[in-house]
Amino acid sequence: MRTDRRRFLAGTASLGLAALAAPALAQTRTRIRVGYLHTLAVDGQLWLAQHLGAWARHGLEPEFRQFTTGLELFQAMVGGSLDMLSTGAVISNFPARGQGKMFLVNCVEFATAQLWVREDQGIKGFADLKGKRIATTTGTTAHVFLDTALRANGIDPKEVEILNQRMSDAVTSFIAGAVPAVALWVPFNVTVRGKVPGARKLVDASAYYPKAAIVSGWAAANDYHAKNRDVLARVVRAWAEGNDMMLGRTEEALDVLQKSQYPQVPIADLKEQFGAQKAFPTAEWRKLYADGSVTRWLQQVTDFYVAVASIQNPVPAATYFDPSIYLDTVKG
Repeated sequence: MRTDRRRFLAGTASLGLAALAAPALAQTRTRIRVGYLHTLAVDGQLWLAQHLGAWARHGLEPEFRQFTTGLELFQAMVGGSLDMLSTGAVISNFPARGQGKMFLVNCVEFATAQLWVREDQGIKGFADLKGKRIATTTGTTAHVFLDTALRANGIDPKEVEILNQRMSDAVTSFIAGAVPAVALWVPFNVTVRGKVPGARKLVDASAYYPKAAIVSGWAAANDYHAKNRDVLARVVRAWAEGNDMMLGRTEEALDVLQKSQYPQVPIADLKEQFGAQKAFPTAEWRKLYADGSVTRWLQQVTDFYVAVASIQNPVPAATYFDPSIYLDTVKG
């Protein structure tokens, strides 16, 4: 009886210590200010990690803030209101200017960028685009893709007039017939397809993969990256749980995302969006970090920004991209 009583008291004491420790652990969660774009190629793993409780499990308390473009995201981070961000092609822009350190990749935007044209305005092929206006949001994934597509089809980008608008406005211009072509990213293709039955997708980014691969990913403010490597490693761990669910249980993952984050997007359209991106299992990403593939993809897009935006003394991807956090955190 005495032995049983001792065991009972010891067990009760342990439970008491655990109860005391639980609030202490909760108090030690690190708050992080994260900006993001609300598109599957950028925030899919982020929300799945939240669904799984991964952020809290790794001692993080994220404050998520949605933005419309990557340009606005980086401006907010450089201004000090964000610790880190998740975005599209712009991940290869501002870090090349010395503003932010890239440390994590979401996916390759395999076919998320698309060029749509109106045949009722005489655009049947690339040759018909010369001298015409093409609406897009400059400096974004869609613009990078458009530049690649034009050059690949023998057209100097200077031979077209690029109308710079927010993507929602660019799509509205196309629907209204104000422009005969629009370079967009999914899910805006769904709107175009529904509003302009005669519109035709001329090409998407998959035609230029991997030579012109565009990646989406995460960057941290310079000071934050320098002082909070342990926090960024925890971000990677939480993200990896979301990525594992996305790749390992895709049907379930997309159902969760559609119901919780994309209720206005039919599940068929969300599946189409997922098919337009090229995601890799967590362990496979490790190989792509280690063999330099990610660095090469980033540099290709940086070269575009250097040429178009005339970036002076650009920082190469090999410097602004830090693969070591992922490599040290995720083991093959």
